[in-house]
Amino acid sequence: MKGLGPRHPQPAPLFRDSLGASYSQHGTLYTSKLFEVTDVEVAIIGGGIGGLATALYLHQANIKCQIYESADNFTQLGVGINLMSHAIRALGELGLVEAVGKVAVEPEWRCYYNHHGQLIHRELTGRFAGYQWSHYSVHRGDLHEILLQAVQDRLGPDVVHMGHRFTKVVEDDGGVTLHWADPHGEPLPPTTATIAIGCDGVNSAVRRQFHPNEGRLAFGGINMWRGSSVYRPILDGKSVILAGSMKYGKLVIYPMRNYPDGRQLINWNVEVKSEVAGPNAWNKSGNVEDFIWRYKDSSIEWVDFADLVSHADMVLEYPMVDRDPVDRWTFGRVTLLGDAAHPMYPRSGNGAAQSILDAQAVARSIAGMPPVEALQAFQQERLEVVNKIVVSSRTSPPDLIIETVEQRTNGARFEKLDDVISKAELQGIIDNFHRLTGSTLAAVNR
Repeated sequence: MKGLGPRHPQPAPLFRDSLGASYSQHGTLYTSKLFEVTDVEVAIIGGGIGGLATALYLHQANIKCQIYESADNFTQLGVGINLMSHAIRALGELGLVEAVGKVAVEPEWRCYYNHHGQLIHRELTGRFAGYQWSHYSVHRGDLHEILLQAVQDRLGPDVVHMGHRFTKVVEDDGGVTLHWADPHGEPLPPTTATIAIGCDGVNSAVRRQFHPNEGRLAFGGINMWRGSSVYRPILDGKSVILAGSMKYGKLVIYPMRNYPDGRQLINWNVEVKSEVAGPNAWNKSGNVEDFIWRYKDSSIEWVDFADLVSHADMVLEYPMVDRDPVDRWTFGRVTLLGDAAHPMYPRSGNGAAQSILDAQAVARSIAGMPPVEALQAFQQERLEVVNKIVVSSRTSPPDLIIETVEQRTNGARFEKLDDVISKAELQGIIDNFHRLTGSTLAAVNR
């Protein structure tokens, strides 16, 4: 597959994971020193990326678990995600990097443009930037399928229970009892476990039980349309592109699958300021005419965005939403993880990345201490760190550099970028977000 591999061949790095095992990037196990855990069984509520990753990490630590998913079946949404090097390092512990690499695109560049298509900043990414771990752009459905297949292969085909909608959890001294309903609302037999982990997404029913007065999701004043198109490569076919601003409509474009004929499956999304939130449903079809008029006379010469969208196999619409950070995820024998714990704006791939890092952390805690203490330790390790990322994703994501330039030029073309913003200021915005997300070169390669 084109685009895979570093510019110069590098030996696969050897590292020791959070549970004491040593791996290469592609998950080859060299030594094993896992904690011994007896009489612990974990109920994982939700079979998304966070829930499946949690199951794989628990299995690696010899901890029994079951996954309960509300849907009757899994469906593939036509949107992509970026897995930066800190997320790929974590997937390396699960031996899944090679599988991801086969279905993804490894971008070389991350590029920022104003709404005229003028380049503001370009930086190398992943192994091209010196990380020991790749950056992959991947179809969300492909990543989910890889995780699900690994769970079924390693834990067994019966560990995922579909059609189980969570209604409540009751705790006693010995464990938890979970109550379920089928997709039609009819009660299902309750199940028991030692502890439970709520991985049921941005509209988490588990979170609602413990934060009943939280209210609706926080709407950021931005609506999004997303889709994917099989199309010729844009620019070099190896770039994650952010272009435009909220005033004129921001674009995010990147390839997430290569085809033998040279075309690519390209993820694209549009972000537009709005006073009214669209429907908060991942599978809500969107109307192209609601946004494409902004780009029919676009001055961006390197992409015909209207033509790109005309090749879309699907268009989805939903608002950019998150929740205000809370000071508690763990309640006795129950904790929250991933979007259930810290829903955040979908920027820089950190929604999926932080869910995977949560899975790594909670398994490490459960493997090393009694269950109730473990969930408290997980919260202590991750809550403050990720809450800062939630806030930063709202206020100072990397594409803040585009907004800064657009504001200082009042939307006009610039003659000389250095007269608008210095290279040091640009890099400072990028570096700050990497520090907050734990994705600096030093942190990932350590």
